[in-house]
Amino acid sequence: MQQPRSTSTSNSKVILFDVNETLLDMSKLKNALIKAFNNKAAFQQWFGLLLQYSLVDTVTNHYHDFRTIGDAALDMTAAMLQERTLKSAEKHKLLALMTELPAHKDVPDGLKMLAKAGYSLVALTNSTRSVLDEQLRYADIIHYFEQGLSVDDQRRYKPQLDVYHTAARQAGAEPASAILVAAHGWDIAGALHAGLAAGFIARKGQTLYPLAPSPTYQGKTLPEVAKQIIDKKAPQRP
Repeated sequence: MQQPRSTSTSNSKVILFDVNETLLDMSKLKNALIKAFNNKAAFQQWFGLLLQYSLVDTVTNHYHDFRTIGDAALDMTAAMLQERTLKSAEKHKLLALMTELPAHKDVPDGLKMLAKAGYSLVALTNSTRSVLDEQLRYADIIHYFEQGLSVDDQRRYKPQLDVYHTAARQAGAEPASAILVAAHGWDIAGALHAGLAAGFIARKGQTLYPLAPSPTYQGKTLPEVAKQIIDKKAPQRP
């Protein structure tokens, strides 16, 4: 998988992919957090805090990498759920699971469809590049991607608009000709407001932000979204 590149030739077939929950099934981590805190709300609480405070770092210009925020979010989760505080070794073990997540079952087929159709597939993550590399290797999907991009290079998190602009250009495309595929409404909203097209995968428990523009493509699985992209046909709306 190549590093970010800069090119004067715009590629109109670039697709940026969110990673966590979009490509990777986080059930293993979810179950581990529920067990650690003995609370069914633990994962949603922790992941929500992780995303919330990544945005706080972005708007206040005080950057910490995603793992560091994740560690702090575990402490906050313990305080908010009034459960026991986790020891450092326990937190390390939980956060290490981020690099041991399998791909959703539909992902390889969807990636294969897009690669065969000539699209350049690029991963764009809020995690560091080293974590991204481990994730894609563990999930056995790294070979589908031409590049792996991390917000760590920019020291600001999605959905800040410049993150999408910079990522598209690093991938060799102008933002207006690039597509972001994600399973998060906030990520879809960010990409659309940044001028990219966007494909939403409606994973279980995920929904779109009603006050944002509608995604260009949407479906329940990556192959459904991939087919729409390849056919350049948006889904029918009621």
